Amino acid sequence: MVNWVSQIQNLAQQGNWSAVAQALQQHHQTSDWTQLSVDEMAALIGLAIAVLKLGDFQECWDVAKVFPGFGEAAISPLITLVKDESEEPETRWFAVRLLSDAKHPAAIQALVELLNSEEDDLREMASEALASFGTRAIASLTDLLNNSETRALAVQALAQIRHSATIAPLLTVVQDDDPVIRAMTIEALGSFHDSQVPPILIQALTDPAASVRRAAIAGLAVRTDLTDAFSLVDLLVDRLWDLNIGVCQQAAIALGRIGADAAVDALSRAISAANTPKPLQIEIVRALARIGTPTAFNALQNLLEPSRQATQVDQEIAIALGQWTDPALKSAAAQVLTQSLAKFAQDPPIQQAIALALGQLQQPFTIEPLIQLLASQDAGVRLHTIAALKQIQPQQTHQQLAALQASQDISPELRHGIAIALQEWQIELPH
Repeated sequence: MVNWVSQIQNLAQQGNWSAVAQALQQHHQTSDWTQLSVDEMAALIGLAIAVLKLGDFQECWDVAKVFPGFGEAAISPLITLVKDESEEPETRWFAVRLLSDAKHPAAIQALVELLNSEEDDLREMASEALASFGTRAIASLTDLLNNSETRALAVQALAQIRHSATIAPLLTVVQDDDPVIRAMTIEALGSFHDSQVPPILIQALTDPAASVRRAAIAGLAVRTDLTDAFSLVDLLVDRLWDLNIGVCQQAAIALGRIGADAAVDALSRAISAANTPKPLQIEIVRALARIGTPTAFNALQNLLEPSRQATQVDQEIAIALGQWTDPALKSAAAQVLTQSLAKFAQDPPIQQAIALALGQLQQPFTIEPLIQLLASQDAGVRLHTIAALKQIQPQQTHQQLAALQASQDISPELRHGIAIALQEWQIELPH
């Protein structure tokens, strides 16, 4: 064996991993490793692997620089290292990184298998590594599609590459028997603006598997350019009545992105229908808020009624109105919310949401009704009201509260609420 290889082995026996890493780096730069025997090369690889296992981060970082000199001979040991669940995550991280740099078909397959790891960090590293291979990995991954045991991992890896060259291989598994593979494939295809994709997504809207239908809806949600050509609103409205609540919610989100008046009408009908689940109602409210048009505003204000007997939904409506961005409708939103305070007098959680929403809208005419809300017996309502009042002309509002406290013509409840508000204000007012 070459003398300097033996010398490095002696350093390893002493546990001097820093010296091992430095010696390997030095000989990597000055020696011709192609002249080494198979056994000598294997010995060097073993030394470098030992540094990865036993050295500190800097020593691992240093020795990683010599791996390109090993060529394909290092692929198998690195794969073994990656697959060894008993090794430290940091050690496996270095192995993943080195496999990524190797750009070898065997490394691709090892990284694909790592996508099935139970360790989130390793899966994320493997995905990023495969994405870094780019189009070079597509041929190897396409071959893996032919094997039922590797197909799911191959689809997952192809999805990470995000290149139009992956469309063709993905199309070959879009009708796979496994719904997990179909869902991953549809999700991946949904990211491409390619003429082959929309018909595939539309067909998947009626797939037997809910996960596939959700993926198809999500893909169509970002293709607002197809709204007219493919009558997307009508297609998505059908999914509002899906048997799977997750599909219904995804359809509501998609309709919120499209934002047409027809979408508002469909969402309004769905939320008003008997037995519409509360989670779907909440998602519809958010969709209407996202649309943000006068038509959507009218739909939301008509929904804010105590007779609905759905506190969480009414809270969501109040939040949505409080975040309205159209300046022309901010005053109208504040009026709707102010008028609703009396309607929900017996429902403190909704009064709290309305108070916060009024604070966000910052309309001066809401100061008086908010002050009256300080008389509430509910401590949460009072605190939310104080927070709202601080956002609307705080100096003038403080003066108004102080004047009212001095007045004899207020109820004991209101006086108590004003006293609490002024006490809160004293903490923040400058001396």
